[in-house]
Amino acid sequence: MLGRVNHVAIAVPDLAAATASYRDTLGATVSAPQALPEHGVTVVFVELPNTKVELLQPLGTDSPIAAFLDKNPSGGMHHICYEVGDILAARDQLIQGGARVLGTGEPKIGAHGKPVLFLHPKDFFGTLIELEQV
Repeated sequence: MLGRVNHVAIAVPDLAAATASYRDTLGATVSAPQALPEHGVTVVFVELPNTKVELLQPLGTDSPIAAFLDKNPSGGMHHICYEVGDILAARDQLIQGGARVLGTGEPKIGAHGKPVLFLHPKDFFGTLIELEQV
C-alpha cells in the first residue's frame, strides 16, 4: 500500500525564520509560501534529492497547528506523508483493519493539488500519518 515518503512536516512558530534557516544556513532550495486555508496552514517545501521537508505555520487561531505549537512552542515534527496509488482503496483497507481516518474520511486536496487523508496518531504509535495519492 505505502509508496515512498513524500515529505516530513515540521510545525514552526515563525515560517520566515525557518525558511531562512533552511535556505541560508543549510543551503536548501525552498519554495515560496503557500496558504492553505482549508487546512489552516501556510506551508513552505524544502526540496531534497530524495524527498521534501514541509514547514508548517498556523493560518489563523483555529488552525490545528496552533494547538500543536501551544504544546511545543519551539516547533517540532508534526507528521509524515506517504504516497499511495489509490487513496480510497487505502482508506477502505485501513478502516477495515481498524485504523481511524481523521475528519469526514473523505480526501481533501493537499498542498500538491492531490487528494490527502490523515490517520489518527494513536493508531500509529504517536505519529500523525498523511496519505497522498500520486
